[in-house]
Amino acid sequence: MNPKRKKRLYIVLFIVFGVAVAVGLTLFALNQNINLFYSPTQIATGEAPTDTRIRAGGMVVDGSVKRAADSLDVMFEITDYEKTVSVHYSGILPDLFREGQGIVAQGELDSQGVFQAVEVLAKHDENYMPAEVAEALEKAGKMPMPSGQEFNK
Repeated sequence: MNPKRKKRLYIVLFIVFGVAVAVGLTLFALNQNINLFYSPTQIATGEAPTDTRIRAGGMVVDGSVKRAADSLDVMFEITDYEKTVSVHYSGILPDLFREGQGIVAQGELDSQGVFQAVEVLAKHDENYMPAEVAEALEKAGKMPMPSGQEFNK
């Protein structure tokens, strides 16, 4: 093989190796940032992974919100009207958070089946429901409809 072809071969191999490394690192980084959505039924049946960042959503169960007197810890339950899941959150809840409303929480499911939330997102008006929550409730056949209105997606 003459020196000119050898030099081209090394350059091509270097470029191919560099692209492979870049694609591998990108896929690894994207894999770390994926937050899959799970409904309370999927969590209760064991479909959701433990110790992995996920999103869970549903309606806050009436009478389930319990606040600690000496800290910002809050325990509540979410439901898709089929199953319920306990959620623990330490922090300030959104102003629009209340019982009977749709929320999406981001966090991890612990080994006891309690969802440890690091972020809680509440709906923004009386007609809106997060798309993932609405889809999960529709699948369960439990979609609540306010007086003749449809939820926005």
